[in-house]
Amino acid sequence: MTDGVVLRDALGLLRDREEVAERLLAASAKHSFDPDAEIDWDAPPVPDKWYWPPELVSLYDTPLWRRMPEEQQMDLARHEAASLASLGIWFEIILMQLLVRHIYDMSVTSAHVRYALTEIGDETRHSKMFARMIRKSGTPTYPVARLHHNLARVMKTVSTTPGSFAGTLLGEEILDWMQRLTFPDERVQPLVRDVTRIHVVEEARHVRYAREELRRQMVTAPEWERRLTRLSSGQAARVFSLAFVNPQVYTDVGLDRHEAVAQVRASGHRRDVMQTGARRLTDFLDDVGVLRGVGRRLWRSSGLLA
Repeated sequence: MTDGVVLRDALGLLRDREEVAERLLAASAKHSFDPDAEIDWDAPPVPDKWYWPPELVSLYDTPLWRRMPEEQQMDLARHEAASLASLGIWFEIILMQLLVRHIYDMSVTSAHVRYALTEIGDETRHSKMFARMIRKSGTPTYPVARLHHNLARVMKTVSTTPGSFAGTLLGEEILDWMQRLTFPDERVQPLVRDVTRIHVVEEARHVRYAREELRRQMVTAPEWERRLTRLSSGQAARVFSLAFVNPQVYTDVGLDRHEAVAQVRASGHRRDVMQTGARRLTDFLDDVGVLRGVGRRLWRSSGLLA
């Protein structure tokens, strides 16, 4: 509801923005974590435990994977976990800037703004937590390619509000799906399970906030802005699919980078993993009118949409 006007989309009536924010603030008060205090950062790694579920490693079930000894497979999983954590930090820094832009002209006393500031605090802790996990794993950081880094610089500067929230969901929901498989997996290092558990619990609120706001924006924004959102989200999906795992990880574990990248691209298992991880998001984006026209074709070319 906006100024007494009832809003509806294909998913039904939209909840009042302040009501949604109040509920999220209440949930934040009950279920927020301090990773510095709640994770045992001094515990040594457990021998023979993975840093990422093997089925989620990019090369899983490829001919190259089957030739690799298990020690090398586990080493690749460790480096890919660090690559994903590096990607997560990149996304969260972008998200924090987008949230500040979103609330810049709003009433600072509104629940909607208070929740945005709460989420910024969450994302700050998450970024520090991921950075600390990378350091504890004994790997390098894996920044995205310079081209993608600068494309994101442009995007976060010129992005419209619906485009910002569509991009936010892209960065949150696929990684969230993977982390939901990771934290209960007893094959995985306790440190990684603790990190992913905290992130999943707090990220659920962030997804709800972004989904509700994207729905609202796709109903109220002018047509040119909706068209731009469809295009920008499709292009963001293409960048995301390319940046998801830094190919330097293959070199760092002793593999031929070009062979590894080629086998990942040809892998039916990897394609299924990425499309399954994106399905809840793409179904939602389709329902709210984002996956249309050229934008839909860009999403298909990214490999995230079947």
